[in-house]
Amino acid sequence: MEIIKKGQQIQVQLENKMRTVGKGKYGRILKMARKPDKEQYKKVIQICGAGIIIIGALGFTIFYLWNYLPPYIQSFFT
Repeated sequence: MEIIKKGQQIQVQLENKMRTVGKGKYGRILKMARKPDKEQYKKVIQICGAGIIIIGALGFTIFYLWNYLPPYIQSFFT
């Protein structure tokens, strides 16, 4: 029974915190927030996609250099 009481206590605490979400310092932000239209959504997808591609290309370049550049450098010194 101790677990049930502890679970109920945690649930009451969470419910009390959630009641104040729209009234505190975040309430104004939540009231001003709105759903993006199609153009904004497309722009966000394009920017995020470009960022993912750039980061992936950078990671691949580092991986490629890390694996294939050391033998070429070593061949210059031997």
